[in-house]
Amino acid sequence: MPVMNMLRSGREPMSKVDTAWLRMEKPTNLMMITGVMMFETPLDVDRFKRMLNDRFLAFRRFRQKAVDTSSGAYWEIDHDFDLDWHVRITALPGTAGQPELQRLASQLASTPLDYSKPRWQFHVVERYGQGSALITRIHHCYADGIALIQVLLSLTDVQPTDEDKAALAKVWFKEDKGNVVERLLAPARKGLSQALHVGERAVEKGKELFDDPEQLAKLAHEGSEIARELAIAVSLPDDPQTRFRGQLGVSKRCAWAEPMPLYDAKQLGKAMRCTVNDILLACAAGALRGYLIEKGENPDGLTIRATVPVNLRPLEHAKKLGNHFGLVFLNLPIGEANPLRRLEIVAENMRELKRSRQAIVAFGLLAALGMGPSVLQGPALEMFSRKATTVATNVPGPQMPLYFAGAKISDQMFWVPQTGSIGMGISILSYNGRVHFGLITDAKLVPDPENIILRFSAELEKLILIACMEDWSDAVTPADAAATLAHYAAPAPAENAGAKPVGKRAAKSDKPAVETSAPAPSKRRAKTATAPATKASKTAGNKVSKRARQARQKALA
Repeated sequence: MPVMNMLRSGREPMSKVDTAWLRMEKPTNLMMITGVMMFETPLDVDRFKRMLNDRFLAFRRFRQKAVDTSSGAYWEIDHDFDLDWHVRITALPGTAGQPELQRLASQLASTPLDYSKPRWQFHVVERYGQGSALITRIHHCYADGIALIQVLLSLTDVQPTDEDKAALAKVWFKEDKGNVVERLLAPARKGLSQALHVGERAVEKGKELFDDPEQLAKLAHEGSEIARELAIAVSLPDDPQTRFRGQLGVSKRCAWAEPMPLYDAKQLGKAMRCTVNDILLACAAGALRGYLIEKGENPDGLTIRATVPVNLRPLEHAKKLGNHFGLVFLNLPIGEANPLRRLEIVAENMRELKRSRQAIVAFGLLAALGMGPSVLQGPALEMFSRKATTVATNVPGPQMPLYFAGAKISDQMFWVPQTGSIGMGISILSYNGRVHFGLITDAKLVPDPENIILRFSAELEKLILIACMEDWSDAVTPADAAATLAHYAAPAPAENAGAKPVGKRAAKSDKPAVETSAPAPSKRRAKTATAPATKASKTAGNKVSKRARQARQKALA
C-alpha cells in the first residue's frame, strides 16, 4: 500500500528497525521488555489508571496495534481500545514474597502479548510485602529500552503528589552523563549513512552472504571503516559450548538479587581506575564462572560474549519512541580465576569497544534487514546470535526516591529480550543509591538463575576486600598479587594468622591464582591487622560501606 494511502487509512508505516524487532519474535524468545516495580505502600489502582490516561497514552503509539503483512509492517489505531484490558489486577497467595513474585514475572515473561491489540500490559499485584508490585510488559517494536525507561520515568514523581517534570529531568539527565554519551556516540552518528549503505549491500547479497561470511571481505575492499567492522563482526567464531547455550524451550525464569550500595562500586572504581560498569560486568562474569564450577563444568580458559545495547539517539530525543540503538560484542572472561585480572580484562575490552563502530554497524544491519525479505532475517539473526551467550544491559537510573501514582518505589528491575538462540539476559539497574542485579534465563538451560545472582554480591565483596587490604605504598609485582589472592582463597596457617600478603589493584598475572596452591611468600613486608591505614583506605577515604568494613574486620579476625 502506498504511503499516502496508508496515512489516509489511519495507518502509519513502521520504521525499518522497528520492523526487524517485530519480526524477531518466536515462541522460544518473545520480544518483550519486562519490568517489575515494588512499592512501600499499596498502589491506588484508580489513580494509576488516571495517570496512564494523562501521561502514558499521551504517546499516540500506545493506542496503536503493530501489524505485519507481506507488503510491510505498519501501525494502526485500535478503535476498540480498552484501558481495563491493558491493566490487569492479580494477587499472590497468602503472605507471598520474592520467590512468588519471581515466579509470576517468569510466567508473564513466557506469555506472548495479544497481537490483535496494542502490545503492552501492566499487571498490578495488589498485596506484596507492606505494599504492592507492578509488572510491565511492552513489545520491543514500540521502543528500545532507553526510550521505554524514559517513558516510564515520565509516569513518576519526586514527591507523593504530582510534581513538575523539570525536577525529574534534573534527576535523570545529569550534565556530565550527557557529555560522556555524546563523546562516545558522536563518531558513531557520523557513520550512520555509511552503516545503512553497507547494511543494504549485505542484504542485496541475500542468503549466500550468511552461508559464506568471507564474502564480506569484498565489502571491506570499499575502504569503509564501517564495512571492515561488519566483516570483523561476521567473522567472529561462535561462542563456546556451555550449559548456558543449547536448545531453547518456551519457559523463562526471572530472578533478582538483594540490592547493594552503589557507593561501594563507585569507590572501588576510583581505587581500581575503572568504571562502575566495568566492575559490575566483571562481577557478573565471576558469578557465571562460579555457577559453572558448582555444576561440574570447568570454565578455565573460556571466554563468552555478551551483546551490549548502546544508545544511538541524542539525549534530547530520549523519550522519542522507536528503536535507535546498536549492539556490541563484549568478551566476558569467565575462564579467568583471578578476580582482579578478570576486572582488568573487562575494563580493557570496554575501552576497545568505545573506540569501535560495532554499535552503528549493528544498527545499519538491523535497518537493512527490516526492509529486506523476512526469509533472510532468520539466517542473519541466527548467525549473529551464535556469537554470543548472553545479553547484558546496565541502566544508571535516578539516584533519589521516586513515586508512582503516589506510592514510593522501593526496588525495581527489568529484563530485555534475547534474540535468536541466546538464552540468557543480564540486567543491572542503579536506583536511589543502590545497584540491582537481575537475570532472565531459558528454563531448559538454567532452571535456577537465583543460584547465579546470589554470587554477584560475593564477587563485589571480594574485590572490595582485596582493594581495602592491599598495601598501596609502592610498586607491586605479579607475584605479590598472586600471593594476596592465594591468601584469601584458603585459610592461613595458624602461625601466620595475623599476617597478610599484599596485592595489586589490577593484577597482571596471566595465570589463575585463586584455584592453585599458595606461591612462595613475597619479599615485601607483610602487614598485620593492627598496621596503620593503607593508601587504599586513605585514597578512598575509608569510603566503603559499613557492610564492607565489617567484612574486612571479619576477614582479619
